[in-house]
Amino acid sequence: MTASSPLDGIRVIELGQLIAGPFCGQLLGDFGAEVIKVEAPDRPDPARDWGAVKQDGHSLFWPIIARNKASMTLNLRLPRGQELLCELIAGADVLVENFRPGTLEKWQLSPARLHAINPRLVIARVSGYGQTGPEAHKPGYASVGEAKAGLRHLIGEADRPPARAGVSLGDTMTGTFAALGVMMALFARDRTGRGQVVDAAIYESVLAFMESLIPEYALAGHTRNRTGGILPRIAPSGAYPCTDGMVIIGANQDTLFARLCAMMATDWAADPRFATHDARGRHQDLLDGMISDWTRQRPMSEVLRACDAASVPCGPVNTARELLADAHIRAREAIVRVLDPVIGRDIPMQGVVPKLSETPGQVRTTGPRLGADTHRILSELGLSDHAIEDLRHAGII
Repeated sequence: MTASSPLDGIRVIELGQLIAGPFCGQLLGDFGAEVIKVEAPDRPDPARDWGAVKQDGHSLFWPIIARNKASMTLNLRLPRGQELLCELIAGADVLVENFRPGTLEKWQLSPARLHAINPRLVIARVSGYGQTGPEAHKPGYASVGEAKAGLRHLIGEADRPPARAGVSLGDTMTGTFAALGVMMALFARDRTGRGQVVDAAIYESVLAFMESLIPEYALAGHTRNRTGGILPRIAPSGAYPCTDGMVIIGANQDTLFARLCAMMATDWAADPRFATHDARGRHQDLLDGMISDWTRQRPMSEVLRACDAASVPCGPVNTARELLADAHIRAREAIVRVLDPVIGRDIPMQGVVPKLSETPGQVRTTGPRLGADTHRILSELGLSDHAIEDLRHAGII
């Protein structure tokens, strides 16, 4: 951590597991917060073993989701573990948790008790359905939240069951909103001197991204449905095949479409079927087929160069292989490499977003070993080596 880190001096206690809560902690840690990840000694975060692909038996997900964090073991099911957490809370700025609502209360760690200990504490509570309401008690996963909020209904082909993205969008959306809520609560604390609870629900976080879906139905009676790889009546704006892959071309505005037509040496811009945005929308399938006939005769590199020269938005449909080789991504440090001491080699991973000109974030470390910092943190609380060893034997750490 450097002195110029925007969250330098902010201590975060993370009790979450898997993705949504820990992604919030990851974002805060990326910008310099001291994030102490607390795990049960006998029930560590399942993310430590997450992912279908392993390196020498080690998760390649864990180094990212737990980066820039310290690891402490603490059994919160036991009274002594709860007492030690309260001692940590006394000197903390933020608590992040994503247990099922009521779990902290069951452990005698309710927001009321924690605020009695530290009135300035910001408590981010991440859950499937929020902390209130008739469904608050239910377990929540990203897949269920995405479906409840209407996103899953829109993903996939119209004649097939709903599909899903290949990543947990609902979790990362919620972790992002939780981090945003934490920052707003810290900003408010500067004025009021008091912390507050940030209630981030997965389904609500997804719902926030659903654009005009609700008023389209409520006021106009229109229900959005799955449309595959296109947006209906927005053309051209889709994926087009090349001899060696696919590109995305977005040229649905009149000026962009005219440049695309000039680039392709066609007179389509003057054709009444394609001359306006509405006309192109009515003849979307025909237009997409005509553009595909042109692109499929050419390699991606040629199409990309031609579009760039004509100032037509265009980009490749990348896999990880292309992402790692992309010159722009390298120049922007959108992918960074950090030594992972567990795996014993540099791990390439996505960099810090967004980029700040004066106080940029940084990936300092990858995910830690379980309990790597327990002794140090307890020593800072004033416990002796002997007392720490007794805690270990008692199954508290």
